[in-house]
Amino acid sequence: MLFAAFALFLRANLEERIIDQVLQKEVSSFAEEYLKDPDNLNIEYSLIKGRVISDRRYEAVAPADWKGLQPGVHRIVSSAANAGSTANPDERTAYKLAIHREPGLWFFLQYDVTAEERTRRVVTVAIVSSVAAFAGLALLLGWWSASRIMSPVTELVRRVNRLGRNNKVEALAPNFPDDEVGQLAQSLDDYSARLTELVERDREFNSDVSHELRTPLAVIQSTTELLLNMPDLGDKVRARLNRIERSAKQSTELITALLHLSRGEKQAPNDGESTDVSLLIHSIVDSHRHHLLGKPIQVKVDIVEPLLVAAPESVLSVVIGNLVANAFKYTREGEVLIRVQSDGISVQDTGPGIPEEERERVFERHFRGSTGGGTGAGLGLSILNRLCALYGWRVSLRPRQPHGLDAALNLRV
Repeated sequence: MLFAAFALFLRANLEERIIDQVLQKEVSSFAEEYLKDPDNLNIEYSLIKGRVISDRRYEAVAPADWKGLQPGVHRIVSSAANAGSTANPDERTAYKLAIHREPGLWFFLQYDVTAEERTRRVVTVAIVSSVAAFAGLALLLGWWSASRIMSPVTELVRRVNRLGRNNKVEALAPNFPDDEVGQLAQSLDDYSARLTELVERDREFNSDVSHELRTPLAVIQSTTELLLNMPDLGDKVRARLNRIERSAKQSTELITALLHLSRGEKQAPNDGESTDVSLLIHSIVDSHRHHLLGKPIQVKVDIVEPLLVAAPESVLSVVIGNLVANAFKYTREGEVLIRVQSDGISVQDTGPGIPEEERERVFERHFRGSTGGGTGAGLGLSILNRLCALYGWRVSLRPRQPHGLDAALNLRV
């Protein structure tokens, strides 16, 4: 397109200059010949007509289009009749008019450029049409060649997206030739093999740790139950044994929940029934009540509607327990209201709350807010958030007026 535009510009510019130079030379030559022989006025050219008009006849003889023009070369567009042509009088014609002035005389050379301009328009249309045609052809060829060139990359992307959907890792490199795409596929195969080995090792480690930890926890729980059945226990000893029992149960539930997370699988209760959150909530409150020792805090449990959730009790205990434990830990005085509704639960406290700029970050691993003041590792809400993502639940944190926090857990998928 740039070449075509330059060609048109160069042609028009050279044409204009050549015509102007020829006309200027011819009119000067015409004037020179006339001064030598005033009787020789019949100078004829193929496309040029010459005229000499004296000053006294200028107003009467000169065409209207010529009047008022100064010596030089001018472009004039007029009807064929005004241009002195025998063609159709209504047809518009273009010509160049060269004017030379001598004392008492006007010399004119008229050069018809209608054909040249018509040719120029035809050439312009032809070049523009050619550019459009070749641009369309280039677009089609470019699209076709690009699709042929990119088809191996597209196939590689399709196979990569399909990896692991049916728990099978298929090699990519055998499906591609030994070129750049094939080398990329081989690199992806190597990376996939290392990643698969790492994931399998991590899963095996989690399973082994879970299995090994459950055995001593089961021993602790069974021994605690036997001790609690002894009739001569004092109140302090019984309270401590109850706390050991609750801690062992919480550890077992946490191990089970973490095992679900490591495997990336959600599991319904073993017997196929739903877990009753309304019954579970009292057990969770009792398990974390030790965080309230010495604090003037009133705990209220409001069961608005029963809530049944198709999830293991261990997972629900970890998720709800994190919200309840945080409310108990960070509230110094006032109340903690736990409300159970048909779609989920809410835990409202009168603690320091969480600043707005930190509410999204509290779910990050090891992040501890500026108003917490606790000594935890910052993993509780991170585990909660991952479990919610696994089961499709939603948790949101909102400020409670005049101060405090409202943690809402939606358990309806």
